[in-house]
Amino acid sequence: MKLKLSIIFVFVLLFLSWSSSEHCFARDKLKEINLIVKDNRETISSEEFFGWLKTIPFLERSDDYKAEIENIYYCPDFLICGLVKTEREKYKIKKKSSAFAKKDKIRSFLKNLGEKINQDPVSAKFKMEDGKVSAFSLSRDGFKLDIDKSVDTISEILLNGRQVQNVNLAYRILKPEVSSENVNKLGINSLIGKGTSDFRGSTKSRIHNIKTACARLNGMLIRPKEEFSFVGALGKVDKEHGYLPELVIKKNSTEPAFGGGICQVSTTAFRAAVYSGLKITARRNHAYPVHYYNPQGLDATVYIPRPDLRFINNTPGHILIQTEIKGTKLTFYFYGVNDGRIIKIIGPKIIQRNSDGSMKTTFAQKVYDARGNLIIDDTFNSHYDSPSKYPHPGQETKLTEKPKNWSKKQWKEYKKKNF
Repeated sequence: MKLKLSIIFVFVLLFLSWSSSEHCFARDKLKEINLIVKDNRETISSEEFFGWLKTIPFLERSDDYKAEIENIYYCPDFLICGLVKTEREKYKIKKKSSAFAKKDKIRSFLKNLGEKINQDPVSAKFKMEDGKVSAFSLSRDGFKLDIDKSVDTISEILLNGRQVQNVNLAYRILKPEVSSENVNKLGINSLIGKGTSDFRGSTKSRIHNIKTACARLNGMLIRPKEEFSFVGALGKVDKEHGYLPELVIKKNSTEPAFGGGICQVSTTAFRAAVYSGLKITARRNHAYPVHYYNPQGLDATVYIPRPDLRFINNTPGHILIQTEIKGTKLTFYFYGVNDGRIIKIIGPKIIQRNSDGSMKTTFAQKVYDARGNLIIDDTFNSHYDSPSKYPHPGQETKLTEKPKNWSKKQWKEYKKKNF
């Protein structure tokens, strides 16, 4: 009985190994496989590569074939024996296997690979000099791994059992929105508006963040009818992208975070857009008045991913953004096509100022086309809270209302001391 069980066990092992024997030569000879995407090389073990192949062994009856199974009287009690009805038919049993590529696993691997090596295209950046536009940062094509085609390539190699050291995977070339060659087609010829702000008194880290954000936006183009997103154009704001921790206004406090000071840049861009007569589609004022953004009412706060500053290029041509820092003055210049529009800005003016530092402001933007038709008539109202509600690190929250158990004299003395 023990001998019979041993024979059965050996037979099952041999049976399960049939299907993999077709591909053993590749696994024995190759220790590693190189997956190549453009100029990138990802090396994986042959064990992992061939692990994406699944084989299913089986036996079938063939009239023109003599069995490879020497002992025709041996037939373990499992499903295959149901195919054999007579002793003569036992001589016609042939071993076979079906192979399948594990496409879900291949796709998952390639998806992770693509996230690591894919490169976004880079648009050209331009500058205005002596009345002419020229590129100071050339465009660059990007690429993206073509996962569907690459799955098919790997599956075909696995199923055919080919010995391949290098596997070239498919990819798509991604063209930038603005190429260096576009410079002569832009038609930019005029300064259509500018905005300024003063960051005097800023810390070194805040100034660093301002310069980093300005460098990112300098030379960008806004297409006609395009809605510009400040957050989208800025990209990631973190240590890896060159930003330092600095104070930012959060829900109930003022505390350090990467990119503190970027609102100086968004505020200046907002002013340039307003004075260029562009349509503002998203803007939010700061939680409380900040002296960097005087005059109050012309600021625009941003935070990743929102709030955002957005506006539409409603001019007939491209707009070129050019930034400049002189001393503590930051200026945004918007160059484009002068279509004869007239821009009138009324304000900003403070309509309410309170003893705790809170206030309300307003200003209006009116834009007329070359024929005198009013095309934009917007009012921007800003509501600023008391700065005491957003304490800096080490500061205590100041009271904004008299406690019920305080006398009027106590409350008067407290306000005199703290406001």
